[in-house]
Amino acid sequence: MAKPKAGAIPGVGDIQAIWEASGLKSKLLFTITMLAVFRLGVQVPVWGVHAERLQGALGSQMLGFLDMFSGGALTSVSVLALGIGPYITSSIIMQLLTVVIPRLEELQKEEGEAGRRKISQYTRYLTVVLAMFQAGLILRLIGSAGAIDPGITPWVFYVQAILALTAGSVFALWVSEIITERGIGNGGSLLIFSGILSRVPFYWTQTEQLVSNDAQKAFFLVILLAIYLVTIGLIIVLQEATRKIFIVSAKRQVGNRIYGGQNTHIPFKINPAGVMPIIFAFAVLAFPSTIFAFLQQQNPTGLMRNVLDFYTMYLAAGKPAYIVLEFLLIVFFTFFYSSIIPSMQPKEIADNLKKYGSSIPGVKPGRPTSEKLGEILSRTTFIGAFALAAITLIASSATSITGITTLQGLGATSLIIMVGVALDTVNQIRVHLLARQYEGFLK
Repeated sequence: MAKPKAGAIPGVGDIQAIWEASGLKSKLLFTITMLAVFRLGVQVPVWGVHAERLQGALGSQMLGFLDMFSGGALTSVSVLALGIGPYITSSIIMQLLTVVIPRLEELQKEEGEAGRRKISQYTRYLTVVLAMFQAGLILRLIGSAGAIDPGITPWVFYVQAILALTAGSVFALWVSEIITERGIGNGGSLLIFSGILSRVPFYWTQTEQLVSNDAQKAFFLVILLAIYLVTIGLIIVLQEATRKIFIVSAKRQVGNRIYGGQNTHIPFKINPAGVMPIIFAFAVLAFPSTIFAFLQQQNPTGLMRNVLDFYTMYLAAGKPAYIVLEFLLIVFFTFFYSSIIPSMQPKEIADNLKKYGSSIPGVKPGRPTSEKLGEILSRTTFIGAFALAAITLIASSATSITGITTLQGLGATSLIIMVGVALDTVNQIRVHLLARQYEGFLK
């Protein structure tokens, strides 16, 4: 097979080039193997839970909405029922604390890789605490539903189940990190992706039963699928869109040769945070669902009953207020996540440009360049944040308008995550392909 030209990106049909890429074969096989191991773990139930008795109890609860991210592990009470949810929540908490606690900010910005490793370790500790807390709430919910097998001592069940669910969450975290380190793509996003994908046949079967004898619902289903198709297109455009900042390099003479003086550009993505703002927003909205689902089983009265009714009526998944709050959280987390990305720091970029004798045409090096870059990044992030949130809002509203609720689990949030993760994985494969071609070119 003839070698492709250096710098060219092979097409989708060039399977042989992908398979032979340097290091890519082992990374792909490792990623697929770890995802398969994780999906097998989802099938392992927690000892002592009466699954059939639990199905009806959880099916009507707010907690059932969380099941789409665990791929059915929650309603079956698998040892991996919590998934990487506690880790995502702890990551959000630690990143917010980094902004307000000077010592954490110093670790992240001034102590380099060693400081970031310490923050990662703190995040893991917090993950264990949150996993035990969430496991306790879910198990109390199971106990209230009468889904514990008879003949089992309650305290024995709760102790072993909390340990099993916490260990499952730590295992999910380990799988996520090892995929990111040794595989292809972001491990956490791929675990969520596999969970959503595993539920597609279930959602489609339910939808088929809903529209089989109703022509009007079948028509609305076609409209909903068309909206989803448009949403996918918009997501792809948003994920791939970039804002190019043109820069020029100063000419340098070394001996009889002149270097530099070339025009190039810095590409800034319109949506640099990818799907992380959506995952973070969902984690923030999902955490109260666990608590309120537990409270609902306790049959509260008085003020707590009023709070619970208010939440169920206005803030539960799919409600208008929930969608608006999700919109605002996505905008917030897009700005927040973009502000902590190392490649999106205007001052560091300006310093590097000055160091290598490059500049933006018409802008002085140093502080003026930093201010100009900050202004550009603020505008592009603003566009990306509101575009991402608007796409989510449109797709979420479509489910309510058409009345096809059986695909709600495959709605805007999960759809955008799936497309975003797929694009990110494909882009990483392209990076490996380009690296292989440049290696061949240099040889």
